[in-house]
Amino acid sequence: MDHSGVTQLLKTSPKDPVFGGQLSHRMASSAVPCTVFGPSPAPPAVWPPLDFALGALACCAACVFTNPLEVVKTRLQLQGELCARGSYQMHYRGVLQALWVVGRTDGLRGLQKGLSVGLIYQGVMKGVRLGSYSCCEALGITSFHGGSLLSGAGAGALGAFIASPAYLVKTHLQAQTVSAIAVGHQHNHMGVSDAFVTIYRRDGLTGLWRGVNGAVPRVMVGSATQLATFTSAKDWASRSQWFSSNRWLSALIAASISGVAVAITMTPFDVISTRLYNQPVDEFRRGRLYQGFLDCMLKVCQSEGLLGLYKGMGPVFLRLAPHTMLSMLFWDLMRQQAVKDY
Repeated sequence: MDHSGVTQLLKTSPKDPVFGGQLSHRMASSAVPCTVFGPSPAPPAVWPPLDFALGALACCAACVFTNPLEVVKTRLQLQGELCARGSYQMHYRGVLQALWVVGRTDGLRGLQKGLSVGLIYQGVMKGVRLGSYSCCEALGITSFHGGSLLSGAGAGALGAFIASPAYLVKTHLQAQTVSAIAVGHQHNHMGVSDAFVTIYRRDGLTGLWRGVNGAVPRVMVGSATQLATFTSAKDWASRSQWFSSNRWLSALIAASISGVAVAITMTPFDVISTRLYNQPVDEFRRGRLYQGFLDCMLKVCQSEGLLGLYKGMGPVFLRLAPHTMLSMLFWDLMRQQAVKDY
C-alpha cells in the first residue's frame, strides 16, 4: 500500500466504517448494561437462591406502596356478591371514594390492612415466581418462541400454590371492617396469627389452601401476561424515538401498558379468586356459596352479569402499573448490584 493510501486510511472517520458495513445492532446493544430503563439484552446471571431472595425483597418493597389499592380492590370485588345490579347498597363507588371511605372509617391503618401477611405472600409467591422465571432464563427456555409466556405461567402457578395460605388470610383481613361499610362475609379474625390458627383448627391443613383452585389460574394468567408484556413494552419504549431520551418515562410507559394488559386478562380471575377465598364454610368444610372455580364464575355471571367479573378493575390497574414498575425496577437494580458485588 502506498503512502497516500495509508494516509487516506488513517483519516477515515469513525462514522464511515473501513469495511463498508454497519456495526450490527445486536452487537452494539449487547454492550449495554441490562437495566429496566435501557435496552433488553440477556439478563445478568445471578446465583439462583440469591435471585429468589432479591425477587421477594423487590416485590415486598412495592407492596408497601400499593397495599391500600389492594384493600380497595378486595372490597369492590366483594360488594354486591351474588346480587343483581342496583339491588344492594353501594358503600364503595370508585377508587378514590373507596380510599376516602376506608380512611375515614377505619383510619389510616385501615388502608394498610393485611400488610404484614401481604408481605409474607409477596415474599413467598413473588420470590418463587421471579426466581423460577430467572432459572428459565438461565436455562434458555425463554429464548424459544412462546418460552417467555410459558415460563411466566409456570412460575406463577408454582408461586401461587405455595403462597396460597397467606393470600387466604390477607383476603379475610382486608375484607374485615365495621358493619357500616362491610361487604362480603366477615371472618372477624383478631390478627394474622389468630387467622392461621382459627382456619387450621376449623378446617385442618387443607383448609389453608381453600381457594387455591382460583388463585393458580389467576396468577398463571397474570404472571404470563405481566412478564411477557412488560419485557416487550420496555423494548419498544426503549427503541422508540418518542421515549428514548427519557428512560424513566420508558419504564413507566412499559409498566402502564403491562398494567392494562394484566388488568383486562386477570380481573375476572381475580374476582373469582377473592370470592372463593372469602366465602364462609359449613360444618362439613365446604364452601357455602361456591363449589369451585367454574361454579363461582357461572353464579357471578348469572347474578351480577358479565360485568360482575370486572368488579374492581380500576384499582387492579392502578395497583398493577406502579407495582409492576416498582417491583421490576427494584428487582433489576438489585440483580445488577449483585452481579457487580460478585
